[in-house]
This record gives sequence, structure tokens and C-alpha cells, in this order.
Amino acid sequence: MPFSNAQRPLYEVKANLFKGLAHPFRIRILELLSAAAEVSVADLQLETGLEASHLSQHLAVLRRHRLVMSERRGSHVYYRLANRDVAALLAVARRLLIDLLQSDTGLLADAASLPEIPVGAGSAR
Repeated sequence: MPFSNAQRPLYEVKANLFKGLAHPFRIRILELLSAAAEVSVADLQLETGLEASHLSQHLAVLRRHRLVMSERRGSHVYYRLANRDVAALLAVARRLLIDLLQSDTGLLADAASLPEIPVGAGSAR
């Protein structure tokens, strides 16, 4: 079946999802959110080492692509995954990464040191 104009918007939404994932810091942020029910912006900043303005930009991209949700409580803002399937997607991507690195033992050893991605913890829906 050929690609139709009616299907194009659906593929654009899907492509935008991957655009939201297309940065190492955004992937790390999502991994951190996969490991907890919610994480404060201050904790995300400590864990990523990003300046507040850069972290804010990455979080805005993740919100725009509906990968995360935020909640303000007093002077603190907390983030969580918008959907638990984001953690599952990260876990599948990690397995794919390991498979791709099988021929490079140095990178494969480095990949073994990456933090675990818990699927199902700390996510909405």
C-alpha cells in the first residue's frame, strides 16, 4: 500500500516523537525519570550537570513532544514520565544499543556501566 496524504500527519507525529528523543541529555533525563515516580528540577540539574537554562530547554522539548509532565509545588517543579511506555522504549533502545555494540568490546564494556532503566517505575498512565 503506498504512502497516502491522509497518513502523513500520523508519520509526522511519530517522527516528532523521535525528534524529542534525539539528544543525549534528553535521553538521560528520561532515564532518570524512569527510575522514580517524579524528580525535581534541582535533582535533574544535579544528575545531569546541566546549567539551569539548558536543562529548561531540554525539558521544554520533552514537554512539547508529550514525553514528560510537570507539576509545580510551591517553588519546586517536579517532572515525571507522561507514559510508562517511554521507559519501555528506552529499555528496548538500550537492548538495541548493546546488540549494535557487540563488535566493539570497548564500547560494550562502557555500556555495561550505564544505569539500569526500570520499566514501569515512576510513570503515569
